Amino acid sequence: MMFPVRIEIIPSEGIVEQVQARVPRTTTLSVTCLPHHGIERTMRTAIELSDDGYTVVPHLAARSIRSRAELTGIVRACDAAGIREVFVIGGDRKQAAGNYDSALPVLEDIAQYTGGLMLAGVAGYPEGHPAVSPLDLLDGLLAKQHLASHVVTQMCFDAGKIHDYAALLRREGVDLPVWAGVAGSVPRTKLVALATQIGVGSSLKFLSRKGPLVRNLLGGDRYSPDSLITGLETQPGSITGIHLYSFNNVGAVPTLLGNRTVVLR
Repeated sequence: MMFPVRIEIIPSEGIVEQVQARVPRTTTLSVTCLPHHGIERTMRTAIELSDDGYTVVPHLAARSIRSRAELTGIVRACDAAGIREVFVIGGDRKQAAGNYDSALPVLEDIAQYTGGLMLAGVAGYPEGHPAVSPLDLLDGLLAKQHLASHVVTQMCFDAGKIHDYAALLRREGVDLPVWAGVAGSVPRTKLVALATQIGVGSSLKFLSRKGPLVRNLLGGDRYSPDSLITGLETQPGSITGIHLYSFNNVGAVPTLLGNRTVVLR
């Protein structure tokens, strides 16, 4: 099986130069939007990488967008830079900066502004969400799917749970392609330190109750997703691709994927 792989990066200082030095221009890059960074840094990084030849997907966190005028400006900037896809989330900001409190109205306005031409990914949660009930999560996806191009799952460390989640979406009428969110090769201490920052604290807490799984994840010096990707390959058609959370450890990506039947795309 050949999975397309996208690489998620955090728009921190120096990441553009690291990507340019280590990641092929044919790779699709996803650029996060963290509350303490803001959308400006996301867009600046995304535009710089797009101008350099990468296919780039900036994250737009609804609660970080200050106004409809700002969203219009973001859409125009994407169009000027040749960016044809975004990833729309509610975001982790506790209080909305403006009109948008969730992903749905952002998706609606993007569709209106672009005539439906801008692709938009949305988030999925195989292990649930600490603040939203499973039924509300499902209802949200059903409401958004006509405006979305695909689902990217929150980071998960269990192939069975990802397959079960994809099957649940199909049964309940969500027909969007599912990209599996997978942690890249990363030092154990860094994974734990970043867990809360990137919103996967609940996933690690879940793992901590699972004995052998958590020992496999956190027992060594470095986590590797190799066994997880192998598990995802067991059910053809369930998963469309791998969304690799790199933690900006982009130097490990070619080594990690070099022996696997995946392509950076």
